Amino acid sequence: MRYDLTLEIGYDYGAPAPSARCVLRVAPRRIAGEQRVEAERLRVTPEPGEIAYRTDFFGNSVTEMGFTDPLQVVTVRLSARIERLARPPQLDLTPRLDRLAAEIGTRRALGPESPDHFVSASPRIGYEPAIAAFAHALIGPQMTALGAVQTIGQALHTHMTFDAEATDVDTEPGHAFAEGRGVCQDFSHVMIAGLRAVGVPAGYVSGFLRTEPPAGQPRLAGADAMHAWVRAWCGAETGWIDYDPTNHMMVGTDHIVVAVGRDYSDVAPVKGAVRSAGVQASHHSVDLVPLGE
Repeated sequence: MRYDLTLEIGYDYGAPAPSARCVLRVAPRRIAGEQRVEAERLRVTPEPGEIAYRTDFFGNSVTEMGFTDPLQVVTVRLSARIERLARPPQLDLTPRLDRLAAEIGTRRALGPESPDHFVSASPRIGYEPAIAAFAHALIGPQMTALGAVQTIGQALHTHMTFDAEATDVDTEPGHAFAEGRGVCQDFSHVMIAGLRAVGVPAGYVSGFLRTEPPAGQPRLAGADAMHAWVRAWCGAETGWIDYDPTNHMMVGTDHIVVAVGRDYSDVAPVKGAVRSAGVQASHHSVDLVPLGE
């Protein structure tokens, strides 16, 4: 499936900021055999005085910008053409949960794909007793790693309701779980906490979700903004798989990957520092259009 993507993020500060610096993680990720970026253009208005491009530890594209002139309104606009390839259907050859730890132990490399980075607490996801109890009640040692991912994801989808007004970007997983409401960031953080509690390495994926579903299918939650889902390491033979707990589905060609990390703190689309005064307003829009439709 090929898509045209347009993302726009804008900020209007209450008063001109004398200077500002920010880091962007918004460009779609290149993944061999799964996602190809045919074209990409990033425009920032006003043009920053300094700009640099790099790749972070997890392989995400990073743009660093510095503004030296007074800044009150800034707009980031990304345009891209992407081809998303479907993974072939797979049999569940993942190890049982009581054997998964041994497989993790055989992995000697500590590169970005190593499950060792995703088994314990991270900046935004600590040990949550209620989430851990919820996950442990659903699984047993004979269950496979993939079975655990799907079982916890399905139960979480039943337990929580998508509600764009219930949480904000700083909401902790334990609070969202207790309230049973949240957005894709909350669903993903809660599921990651549950998977780690039962020994499955799990991380966070940011990206985009197809804006309009195929004819006759329901619109997916979270399609009007950047989306998030979960990646879980299911043994040496299978490796990483992606699951969308907000929509209770395995990730497929409707999902465009931007960045991966341990939690939201590793993949936030915009991070920065600005000194200003007054009320700040922002806007965020996404348009992901399948070509030929």
